Amino acid sequence: MPRWRFDRVLHRALPLVVSRDEDDAVVFVGFDNETGAGMAALERFAAKHGADLDPEDGPSPAREQLIEYLDGHRRTFDLPLALLGTEFQCAAWNALLAIPYGETRTYGSQAEAIGRPTAVRAIGHANGDNPIPVIVPCHRVIGANGALTGFGGGVDVKRWLLALERTPDHPPDWTPEGNSARHSSEQLGLF
Repeated sequence: MPRWRFDRVLHRALPLVVSRDEDDAVVFVGFDNETGAGMAALERFAAKHGADLDPEDGPSPAREQLIEYLDGHRRTFDLPLALLGTEFQCAAWNALLAIPYGETRTYGSQAEAIGRPTAVRAIGHANGDNPIPVIVPCHRVIGANGALTGFGGGVDVKRWLLALERTPDHPPDWTPEGNSARHSSEQLGLF
């Protein structure tokens, strides 16, 4: 049975849990909170893939790079990834990896990028099933009209991540209530 290591990213703005497989490839990033939702999601994901979980014995490279990104000091990740999904999902997730930092694409353009221009809804579902958000940047995909549509971490988190990428030298403050990163799509430069 494979053994995955996990680490908590206790960042002031966005607590996460991250897991790596036996080959050190990132397999999962989950949005954590005081109820342990991220850890619970990781446990379900690991069980689905027949993996046992062990805590990291020190800070992982994934944790370090996620903190650098959330602090506005990293624009790309240099981590091996293990995309665990269907062929279609993996194609959709690989298309996400091609979206540059600070830019957005629509679901339609993502569908076109994988040669399936009519699969817009399926792209939305694949993005929703992305097990490595933030690193595999599904937050960079918006509706055709510029709307910040669904996101596993919530639309406020998506808005915050996009604002972070627009102003990395001045990361926006994050408060769950009354999120100060509230900007319109026009202010975020999505049009």
